[in-house]
Parts: sequence; C-alpha cells; structure tokens
Amino acid sequence: MNAAKTTTDSAKKLENFDLAPEQIVPGVLFEKRPALCTGGHVIDGLFNAWITLDNEKQLNSYTTEMVKGVILAFRRASAMRDVVCVVFTGAGNRAFCSGGNTKEYAEYYAGNPQEYRQYMRLFNDMVSAILGCDKPVICRVNGMRIGGGQEIGMACDFSIAQDLARFGQAGPKHGSAPIGGATDFLPLMVGAEQALVSGTLCEPWSAHKSYRLGVISEVVPALKIDGKFVANPMVETARMLDEFGRIVHGEGKTGDELKAGKALLAKGTVDLSQLDAAVDAFCAKFVKMFPDCLTKTLEELRKPKLKAWTENKENSRAWLALNMMTEARAGFRAFNEPVDGEREIDFIALRRALAKGEPWTMELTERLLPAARAKK
Repeated sequence: MNAAKTTTDSAKKLENFDLAPEQIVPGVLFEKRPALCTGGHVIDGLFNAWITLDNEKQLNSYTTEMVKGVILAFRRASAMRDVVCVVFTGAGNRAFCSGGNTKEYAEYYAGNPQEYRQYMRLFNDMVSAILGCDKPVICRVNGMRIGGGQEIGMACDFSIAQDLARFGQAGPKHGSAPIGGATDFLPLMVGAEQALVSGTLCEPWSAHKSYRLGVISEVVPALKIDGKFVANPMVETARMLDEFGRIVHGEGKTGDELKAGKALLAKGTVDLSQLDAAVDAFCAKFVKMFPDCLTKTLEELRKPKLKAWTENKENSRAWLALNMMTEARAGFRAFNEPVDGEREIDFIALRRALAKGEPWTMELTERLLPAARAKK
C-alpha cells in the first residue's frame, strides 16, 4: 500500500517540460495515436505522436504561423514520456509539403528582406527542432515532397513514401536556392553529383529513384485499380532501372506508354492504407529498444546532418533575406501571379538585361512577370 502511494505521489510531481502545453496552431495538427507492437496489437499507455501539416488546398505549404506550430509540436512530442516515435506528414494524398507558402512569400516577404530574415529564423528553428527531437522521426510521405518540403523531410530520420510521390527542389526555377537544408543534406545522402542534379535542375525524382539513391527508407504502392494495388505506372520498368538508373517521373517512356500510364492513373484511386500500415510497422520496431540508448544513437547518427546544417544555416538565412530584393521577388511573384498557367519569369529577358549591366529595379521585375509576356 505504501509503495503504491509513493508511486502515485511521484507521478503527480512529474515536471512538464513542454514550452506551450497543448497550444493549438491553425494548419498544424497534433495527435497521439496508440503505439503498436510488432504483431500489430495496441499497447496500452504508449503512443506515437503524429504531426500533420493541414493546408491541403495549398499543397500543405507552410505559412509563418504553421512554422511556429511545427516547432512547438516537435518540442512537445520530444518531451512526452509516453511517446515512442514521431510521425511527420501532410493532410490528404496530393502532398506532404510543397515548401513555403508562395502566396505569403509573394505578397508579404517579397521586397522585405528584414521581415524574411525573421521568418528564416523560425524556419531554421523548425529544422533544428526536427533534428533535435529525442524520438525517432518518421516522415510519412503521402504525396509530393518539393522545395522546402523536401528539406524538412530530409531533416527527419526516416521516410516512408507512397510510390506516386515525387521528390525534389524548386529554388533556381523560382527565385531561390535550396539552402534550407537540401545543400546540407543531399550530398550526405546521395553523393555530390546527384545532389547537384537535384539541386540545380529542379527535376523531380520518383519515389522509386529516391529509394534507390537512399533519400527514403521504404516505398509502398498507393494506386488501386479494380480493388488491387498496382505500382506507379508512370515510372520505368525494373529492366530500365537496372540498365540506365533513370526513373524521373515518366522519363524514357514512349508516347504510347505515357498515354497508357496516364489512363491507368485516371482509372485508379489513391489508397494510403498500405502507407499507414508500413508506418505503423516501422514505428513498432522501436518499442522494444532501450529509450536512452536509442536517443543517443539517433544523436550520434544525426551528427553529419547537424554539422553541415549548423555551419551553414546563418549564412543561408542572411543570403535568402537579401535575395528577396532581387530574384526571389520576381520568382515568387511570377509563381503567385500566373497567366494561362505560366508561373515562371522570362529567363531569357532576365539574362539579356543582366548581360547589359542593367540593375535590379521594380521596372525590370515587372517586365519579367508572366503578365508582361501576355501583353506582347
């Protein structure tokens, strides 16, 4: 009886290490789901924390408020004694995250480097919160993981993806540089040359290519046709993969193959039940491990990422802020102000202007936007 009373009293005295207990931030969902054992049975009293980017209409792009919410959510999950793993995902089945909210970038941060510098402080803290979490962090890739979405995804320890997802960067195409983590993490994960391919060309990789190169841990099918799961019909066959190693979305297929692949996609429905099962099974593997030993192992294995990230994040922050006066202002406005589906600036006009020594002005920016080309 005394022992039971002592245990109860001790539990009441536990400190709360959360920075903002149960604070709700629009656009970020926090949920504790029962942890499972490897046999699939629910374990009473243990949970996995699910952090969900809930901005589905804008492909789960993160606003300033959402960034704050992610920081708080990871800090909260990290401190929870009954949480085994953290699952980071997005709402719906189209996107995990497409990066920063381009509407907010174009309408508020463009031309305001001092404001964007403060925003990037928050972004840096978000990446650091993921890298510093005391629990294993699994990115559940429910759809495209592009730009800043790819960067926060690579900050996670593991990634499990549905095979319709695409991965990549967008910076040089839209007025930025992938220095929110991609230039730090990609060379470590895929080697220098493939990092250059991804970072500079901005051509998305399929989930299968990302798996083969080591960007993600596991791929599962998500397309269901006539009640059965089928592999993504838009990627090359295994023979082509073995022969050429090129599985960029749709690349290498003939016109007839592409047409047939698109027809299959249109015929099917997206079902993420296998993704959820794979995530649950992966999390279950961590239940029967010593928690402190696991955390220490995570800390040590994260060191290459952390070293690169810590060395570069402040310089990156300063550069990205100043870039809001020039290329980012033009690129984000073009993306936010499309004309007939065109979201890119007139790159040839820009290069010709710069070749003549023309300075960046508002007049130059306006000339480069899709609206200006539409008037010609």
